Amino acid sequence: MSAVPIVNLNGVLLVTIQEELLDRSVAEFEEELTEKVVETRARGVLIDVSVLDIIDSFLARTLHDIAAITSLMAARTVVVGMRPAVALTLVELGLTLPGLDTALSVEEGLSLLAPPPGPARTALR
Repeated sequence: MSAVPIVNLNGVLLVTIQEELLDRSVAEFEEELTEKVVETRARGVLIDVSVLDIIDSFLARTLHDIAAITSLMAARTVVVGMRPAVALTLVELGLTLPGLDTALSVEEGLSLLAPPPGPARTALR
């Protein structure tokens, strides 16, 4: 079991990475998260990285892989809270992570993962 908490919020898995992770912990996290997507039938995954000062190339690649894997399982992944210095460093390293959705805050990320509005319900008479 990874040290990263995963909480189900009405079909969205909220994941808060609370500290720098070793490569082994990152691999455990990826496996546990993808299993949780299946177990909970989640429609979305929100990964909060706001406390991280550094995202190394292995974690960046893993976040990208998680987004690809969950997409194949009909769930969308959004990474939130990336600090400007972290984003700049990733770009300088050539790690632009195409296909990885991002948002500035958890609130914005949740709005991206909201289910599409359905037809209005009307009362039967």
